[in-house]
Amino acid sequence: MSLADIESWFYESFGDYTFYIKVFLVVFLTLVGNYIWRRVYRNIHHQLKKTKNPWDDALIDSASQPVALFIWGIGIWIVVRYLFDYQIQRSIRDIGLVILVSWFLVRFIRAAEENLMEQNKSKDREEKIDHSTIEAISKLLRASVSITTCLVILQTLGVSISAVLAFGGIGGIAVGFAAKDLLANFFGGLMIYLDRPFSVGDWIRSPDKDIEGTVEYIGWRQTRIRTFDKRPLFVPNAVFNSIAVENPSRMLNRRIYETIGIRYDDINKMDKIVTEVKEMLQSHPDIDTTQTMIVNFNQFSSSSIDFFIYTFTKTTDWVAFHEIKQKVLLSIAQIIQTNQAEIAYPTQRLHIEEVERMAHA
Repeated sequence: MSLADIESWFYESFGDYTFYIKVFLVVFLTLVGNYIWRRVYRNIHHQLKKTKNPWDDALIDSASQPVALFIWGIGIWIVVRYLFDYQIQRSIRDIGLVILVSWFLVRFIRAAEENLMEQNKSKDREEKIDHSTIEAISKLLRASVSITTCLVILQTLGVSISAVLAFGGIGGIAVGFAAKDLLANFFGGLMIYLDRPFSVGDWIRSPDKDIEGTVEYIGWRQTRIRTFDKRPLFVPNAVFNSIAVENPSRMLNRRIYETIGIRYDDINKMDKIVTEVKEMLQSHPDIDTTQTMIVNFNQFSSSSIDFFIYTFTKTTDWVAFHEIKQKVLLSIAQIIQTNQAEIAYPTQRLHIEEVERMAHA
């Protein structure tokens, strides 16, 4: 049976209602097709959830809505083209397909970014991919897809891409002069993403500028830092090209460096105190004995004889470090007390022998 025979059968059976019946059938078949796709999508998604590979989940999730829209697009195209007998230009159809593909790619890139972020939570610190790098690559890929989509659409509409690119080159020079600060911030952000001197969550500070706090967000124009008094600090990215940045979050250990003085009367006990303090540090579970450790009599001060300790803790956590430091200092005080010595405090000694001799005379 040919298409013409089906057409004549419709007119014979339904008469003037033929058009409405056709529209109803197309809409109904579109709904059925969308329903079937939803069922297929749920079944596939349920099966893929059982696998350990997260990329197949990202692929099917990214395709769910674009495929549904594609089914509806076919239904609308049939109604407009064959029922209303409206000649849809081929370029409009091509543009729709390009937009659907672009939408799928953007969704897949975003899903891949979320997967990588999730995988980072279960990895060791050495194996983790920097979050800022993941975000930067994701942004660049999405921007590339968007720009490519725009160029393809322009080409489909008959606009010469070479002319657009040539105009963009000339316009770019003018824009570069007018927005040099904006471009400087953009390239500053790009250098942060490439060099990775810090990432979101790091504590940073600069000896050149009054900048110190925790990095909350790294954008293409500026970086948001939360200072320790909980105020947001917005720093243009271009600033980081000309200043030194210290990243304490990436330190391997924290240092204990203290000078302690005892009385001159206890100088004969100094050697034993220093030895016992060093033994205490070497056996301390929170002290990293693989790092430099120095405990030595250091100098004769005005009111005391001083020894110093120079060692490193295993932890880098700020709060835990101070707990350990407190225990170490109290242990040193206990060692000094056990050896019947005393920690010195500023004193002055006045010699009045000559005055007493003159008084007796």
